[in-house]
Amino acid sequence: MTFEHDTFDPEALVPGYHEPVLPEGEPDAATIAASETRTRHWSSEQPGKHVKYGSPEHKSMMCRMFEETFNPYRPSVLKWPTLDEAALHRITSLPIWDIAVQTEGKARLRMAAYARTVADPQMRNALAQNAWEENRHKEVLSKMVRHYGIPLVPEPPYEYPQDPEWAYLVTGYSECIDSFFAFGLFKVAHDSGLFPPELIDTFEPVMQEECRHILLFANWVAWHRRNLNLFQRIAFEWKVFRVWCFLGLERMELAKSLDADGNEQTQDNNFTVTGAQSVTAQDLSVAQLMATCLSENDRRFSGYDPRLLRPTTMPFMVRLALPVLNFFERRKQRKPG
Repeated sequence: MTFEHDTFDPEALVPGYHEPVLPEGEPDAATIAASETRTRHWSSEQPGKHVKYGSPEHKSMMCRMFEETFNPYRPSVLKWPTLDEAALHRITSLPIWDIAVQTEGKARLRMAAYARTVADPQMRNALAQNAWEENRHKEVLSKMVRHYGIPLVPEPPYEYPQDPEWAYLVTGYSECIDSFFAFGLFKVAHDSGLFPPELIDTFEPVMQEECRHILLFANWVAWHRRNLNLFQRIAFEWKVFRVWCFLGLERMELAKSLDADGNEQTQDNNFTVTGAQSVTAQDLSVAQLMATCLSENDRRFSGYDPRLLRPTTMPFMVRLALPVLNFFERRKQRKPG
């Protein structure tokens, strides 16, 4: 089953799901501030109570978090600031827009496809809402590239996944990797002063929404694996291992893909790791960038109930690597010029 780039209907794909009704018109400052606070902070009404991962209480907690932290912004009313020539060049020259738009296009369909297979109605609705929000991210990106005249290659059709669980795992773990580094890059861009604050503010809800998405994913993984029998668990862990191998290979090389016209396009899947030089004029070391990613990752998750599981793989690996990176950075600085 193939879907064109502008065709996505989660209500038709996921039984029982209903899209949220968004407010009309442009929100005032008080409404925006309230939405931002609600999106960033959530705790269960039973603080301190032990939660058994994989239990109905755990499922209810993660689904309620996702539902109650929803930010009802409408892409059509987002304001895109006027950029000076230098800022416009920096934006349009970033080598990410094709892959960013297409990644959101794939993610929305993969998440909806998996949600369709989930029997539990509360979890199914949360995953379908995640798919809807991925589509909203695609709308935001599409409106931005049109507004600033950023050329994109024609989008290829999106294929319905043959194995929805594999597709959801690839998307979820990929977002855990990319969001970790994106949090740091976004902070670097914010502090650089090279981009208008209004542009940073426009993308802030999208960044925090990605935090919610991977928070839901990390807890879904824990809930799902605890509700499998022994043989299902073995098969699931083997699939997770293969997903990580796939993602590792994907990020060690440039991704080559065909656009809708059949032309080969080369894009950098690893920009979230290597793109700091594109968003700041400072000579930022790898160690400094990794430390920023860690602190921003902690900050973005800090407002959510601590009993909800956080993605741990990238923070763990970077914390292991930081002493080594700092050691080589100090050696580099001690070398005579």
